[in-house]
Amino acid sequence: MSSDKHIIHMDLDSFFVSVEIKKNSKLAGKPVIVGGLSDRGVVTSCSYEARKYGVHSAMPSRLARQLCPHAEFVRGNMDDYSEHSRMVTEILQQKVPVLEKASIDEHYIDMTGMERFYGCMKFARELKEQVFKESGLPVSFGLSVNKTVSKIATNECKPNGALQVEQLEIPSFLNPLSIKKIPGLGAATFLKLSEMGVRKIHTFAQIPQQQVYKVLGNNGLSLWQKAHGIDHAPVIPYREQKSISKQQTFESDSIDFTQIRQLITGMVIELAYELRKQQKLTACVTIVIRYSNFETITQQCRIPYTALDDTLIVKAKELFERAYTRRMLIRLVGIKLSALVNGYEQIGLYSASEEKYNLYQAMDKIRNRYGEKAIAMASTLSIKL
Repeated sequence: MSSDKHIIHMDLDSFFVSVEIKKNSKLAGKPVIVGGLSDRGVVTSCSYEARKYGVHSAMPSRLARQLCPHAEFVRGNMDDYSEHSRMVTEILQQKVPVLEKASIDEHYIDMTGMERFYGCMKFARELKEQVFKESGLPVSFGLSVNKTVSKIATNECKPNGALQVEQLEIPSFLNPLSIKKIPGLGAATFLKLSEMGVRKIHTFAQIPQQQVYKVLGNNGLSLWQKAHGIDHAPVIPYREQKSISKQQTFESDSIDFTQIRQLITGMVIELAYELRKQQKLTACVTIVIRYSNFETITQQCRIPYTALDDTLIVKAKELFERAYTRRMLIRLVGIKLSALVNGYEQIGLYSASEEKYNLYQAMDKIRNRYGEKAIAMASTLSIKL
């Protein structure tokens, strides 16, 4: 593994909570929980003061209330979070050579080569201060030779911390940590390794590769490499226009709006499924219509990050109504979802109920097993365009 890499991982501390504190300074220093307010809701984010009572994200709101009854519960606003995420990304883009937006609240920065002109740790500290000064949001960062070690370093120095792990320091840094700290090691793998008596990274790293492969397969080998501080994944430059799209040219030009709306619904469902399969969220919806005279009209709008069918369908139909301004036959309709970031839908926070999200997951499992066309909404089955 090359030791000449300089990778920074920056992560906004308790991002949703930090935005809420910025909006309401009275919340500072208090246990704050962002998420669904009803007993059937889910914790989306919580302050470090709340975590002291055992509260964590994805926990049922009812249990969170029992653990920390004096906490301040906030429903939250995804529009605000999306806007602050874009603000931080723009600050970083103006300052760094290579930036990857890994999720709504974390970024990787490749500073390799820049250390000859400017100390990477000094630069990272100044960048951290600039993010706080311009956005009002606290951020922690880790600096090391690859993405895995820098991410673990960030998590170890939170909140509002900074930590550099040099190449020679990696074994002594990783070995005492729990295997839970390894990025990508989920609950099922943790349980399986725990049953084998493996709970520390040092113990996991000592297992022969062949044995790891027998127990965990190819994913286990990847985790084993991370346990040794090995990660060759590059920092992938962030591009705002990265997108997925679908379009349909009609066999004959049409103004059958019922069928066109059904087509839009069907395309959005397929795109939303693709987002969830890639573990991505979108913040921009674009619709394209082409009239029979080949005139092309485009409408787009920003939305809170999401991958839910219902939210995207409503927005796509609204854009279609705005785009169709001439009483003329249509020959093509297209949908594009852009401004993509890695991440998962925040369940139980706003329009997405836990029941609805569970339905999407069940439908996705059917598609994953039997194919994309294995299940569909009834309203899309009569499309004849």
